[in-house]
Amino acid sequence: MSSAISLRMPPDIQSVQVGEHQVVFIDDFLTDPDLMLEAASQSQFLPCPGFDQKKGYPGVRARAPAEYSATLVELLDPLIKVNFQVPEHLSPNKSACEFSLTTVAPDVLGAMQRTPHFDSSSAHHMAVLLYLCGPEHGGTGFYRHAATGIQKITPENLSRYSDVYYEELRRQPPKPRYFDDSDEHFTFLGMMPARFNRLVVYPGSLLHSACINPGIGICDDPRRGRLTVNTFFDY
Repeated sequence: MSSAISLRMPPDIQSVQVGEHQVVFIDDFLTDPDLMLEAASQSQFLPCPGFDQKKGYPGVRARAPAEYSATLVELLDPLIKVNFQVPEHLSPNKSACEFSLTTVAPDVLGAMQRTPHFDSSSAHHMAVLLYLCGPEHGGTGFYRHAATGIQKITPENLSRYSDVYYEELRRQPPKPRYFDDSDEHFTFLGMMPARFNRLVVYPGSLLHSACINPGIGICDDPRRGRLTVNTFFDY
């Protein structure tokens, strides 16, 4: 086993079209992903902000190794700029890299946790997700809002989308489940399947949700649960 967290080089950068937008992914991202599993198993996980209010990420998180965080910027900054048309002169503002495990049962989810969401309406806010679990744990789904036709939230359409979305929540609260399909309010456009050691990059402004198998995905054991590493880049 190698002694350091490092990227497999050269990375095999691939992309797929989901709806009107691009999702980039790299399989076999780390040379030794078991090092990250070991780090997660030794970490102290805590509930995410908003946990008690049934908002935000429905689970627990822990800080990922600083070594992993440092490896991301050198590769991801140029990759994001080339693939997502981010102006070259902008510098990245990267969030902390955090291990994440879903732990909330479907019948305990808050209303907003039962629908697709977006991370930011910023034009260059990018979500970077490393799967440390297999395809049995679902993936990440992407959606179009039926009433407005919106797939990507922008400063220009945020108010219109929010008004309609919150009225739909008020009029018809969503079913107690993890959202992973279409319903009368959201149309499923496609899914990026989970794959162990797969890195996925997409605009955080896209309507998306974690597609979760509650039979095995609601688990606080990093070696058995739906373990991911979540990072955000903003420009």
